[in-house]
Amino acid sequence: MAIVMHNQIFKSISEWIQKSLTNLSPDIEMSAPEVYKLLTPPPKEDMGHIAFACFPLAKALRKGPPQIAKELSETLEEHELVEKIVPMGPYLNFFLKISKIGPLISNAVVSEEFFKTALVSESKKTMIEYSQPNTHKVLHVGHMRNLCLGNSLARIYKYAGHEVITATYPGDVGTHVAKCLWYLNKNKLQAPEHDKGQWLGEIYTKANNLLEDQLGTDQEEENRKELTEILKQLHDGNGPYYELWQETRQWSLSLMNKAYDWAGVEFDRWFYESEMDAPSVALIKDYQSKGLFKEDQGAIGVDLSEYKLGFCILLKSDGTGLYSTKDVLLAKRKFEEFKIEKNIYVVDDRQSHHFKQVFKVLELMGFEQAKDCHHLQYNVVELPDGAMSSRKGNIVPLMELIHHMEKKIKDDYLQKYKGIWTDQEIEQTADVIANGAIKYGMIRIDNIRKIVFDLDEWLKLDGETGPYLQYVHARIASLCKKLEFDSDSKVEWGALEKPQEINLLLKLNTFNNIVEQSCLGLKPSTLCTYLFELGKLFNSFYAECPIGSAPSPLKETRLLLAHITGLTMKKGLELLGIEAPERM
Repeated sequence: MAIVMHNQIFKSISEWIQKSLTNLSPDIEMSAPEVYKLLTPPPKEDMGHIAFACFPLAKALRKGPPQIAKELSETLEEHELVEKIVPMGPYLNFFLKISKIGPLISNAVVSEEFFKTALVSESKKTMIEYSQPNTHKVLHVGHMRNLCLGNSLARIYKYAGHEVITATYPGDVGTHVAKCLWYLNKNKLQAPEHDKGQWLGEIYTKANNLLEDQLGTDQEEENRKELTEILKQLHDGNGPYYELWQETRQWSLSLMNKAYDWAGVEFDRWFYESEMDAPSVALIKDYQSKGLFKEDQGAIGVDLSEYKLGFCILLKSDGTGLYSTKDVLLAKRKFEEFKIEKNIYVVDDRQSHHFKQVFKVLELMGFEQAKDCHHLQYNVVELPDGAMSSRKGNIVPLMELIHHMEKKIKDDYLQKYKGIWTDQEIEQTADVIANGAIKYGMIRIDNIRKIVFDLDEWLKLDGETGPYLQYVHARIASLCKKLEFDSDSKVEWGALEKPQEINLLLKLNTFNNIVEQSCLGLKPSTLCTYLFELGKLFNSFYAECPIGSAPSPLKETRLLLAHITGLTMKKGLELLGIEAPERM
């Protein structure tokens, strides 16, 4: 994929260096985009503002990188953005003219052109499938990692310039459903008037516990027969259990929609596991008749041993399918219905082998898109006292958690505004803060690391939390309102001299670079880290660089710097799916 030089300051420096490299030696074949890729912020602020790594030039020039850095510094002509050039070991570091880069950055951010730059050279039609909760189970806090990760990735992909289609794939059939329907019928239970979806999840836990208690008893065989009959009716699409399934399934879907509305998530397409059941079996049989799949001990599948993936079973010996069977049909429908070029599955890391097999099967079936199917793995969410399990009932129901968090926020933080703010604003602010706390907490940890959910830690205003970043934005909004920020005020960027204000400006310039990294690496956590660092830099700037008492035009310049920080923080939070309140 071609490199897009979207950072205008880095682009200008890259073209300048590339021109000098050509003069340095005809043996150097390095394009401006390749130079651009080698530009990074130095590890320490006093070392410079941009660093160029000279390692890749060593082979062509047959010299050590430190010598190359020194010689290159002597051949570079003056540049309008560069104040000073300093060779530092294998790096060539540049100090920029704040008076020049300040207007470039601020004008782009204020006009929002900064946030409209394509970060990719080629837009790919990408489907991101995420949030695959099971119906007839409780929707709990553990499900939020998948939802928040997928939602933020979809937003980042769209921002970068890709055409994105979002999809969800609820598991609405299977043994877990049969257990729930079995218990409902066995006990002739009547559903409550409200919160039927959550109640249904509680019924599943009771059903599972009862079935486990009856293992090894005379009732075990009878239970097995009843569950088999339920699954048969669901597969055939008729019978009293099928009708009960249709009704109860809707209760779960309503709960999912309630959670999605709260999270601000919409899907372009809802696929259902039940859609794939019988048709996926027919698809495998069709491909078997073409000679692609073979029989092994009564089962039908593909021998993937040469790819070190074992034997992928697609039909069991009794003729029924598996998850892999349905996922093959699901992918086929995605390719045909949406003509997608790239397919990202946000599914936990326990399904790693499963997806490797499915992608290889799709490739052998002749689907070119298989090479651009990606499994975005993530680790589980646990409570401080251990793993969650719907079967055992040791989970935190999502909607209960949300109500509890909102109450805690109102009691701990917003009670002092009673009588000053309207009740509606207090309610809305509590909702926004709870939303930000959960989303940031679920996204900020690297995908491969386990998350331990801790409500008190996630709500802190002085740690690496969503509320902390929301508070930074609210503080900036309040500051700009109090000091009557005017975008037409005269500013003088050259008046900025303190490291806190210069570091903040330079950090803002790398926002799109970080979003690009998050997109390419499928890691929204990279953006989380950036926003936390940006928040800390702003608070340091706010503490060390007085704004209201500063003389003009330093006051106006610092206020503009605060304003564009607020705009960038707001956009960054938006890409994480988090709202930035005006006051907290």
